[in-house]
Amino acid sequence: MMKPIAAFATTLLCAVPAAADEVVDTLNSAISAYQGGDVQYALEELAYAQQLLLSQKTESLRAFLPEAPEGWTRTINEEMNTGLAMMGGGVGAEATYNTGTDEFTLRLMMDNPMVTALAGMIPNAAVMGAKIERVGREKFMNQNGELTALIGNRVLVQASGGELSTMLDFLKSMDFAALADFGR
Repeated sequence: MMKPIAAFATTLLCAVPAAADEVVDTLNSAISAYQGGDVQYALEELAYAQQLLLSQKTESLRAFLPEAPEGWTRTINEEMNTGLAMMGGGVGAEATYNTGTDEFTLRLMMDNPMVTALAGMIPNAAVMGAKIERVGREKFMNQNGELTALIGNRVLVQASGGELSTMLDFLKSMDFAALADFGR
């Protein structure tokens, strides 16, 4: 009979794409350590494998941030997930868009306690008297120019710091249907 930690690692190995060699190697190392009786090292390897997988998920989430159109620059916040770790974890992507005179930030977050906390509030924003901005089929709560939506009940999208019309134009370029299915 397979031990629980070995079964968990084997399940992960089956779900990992072939291109993720470092993840597979790390999970194999965890299995070897466990089978050799070194539970602490097995736990460390599993934690490292989780970190690698979260990094891959973060990179994939960043693909949903729109490219900067002509005249704009896009700066990716490489420290976004460090901040999320201090807020209970999760995955996020953030970019600042700038023309030299105009600037705003676009943030995506999921698997985070903040997303869970806002899940009940955002869909009922109109009932609470908040202004709503529509972007396609999505409804964004407008709080003093900060736009917030919950896509697929799991991905928080926030745009802040810029002109409302500019931020709405950027949001219109996003594939919210694909974002709702992200990571499933």
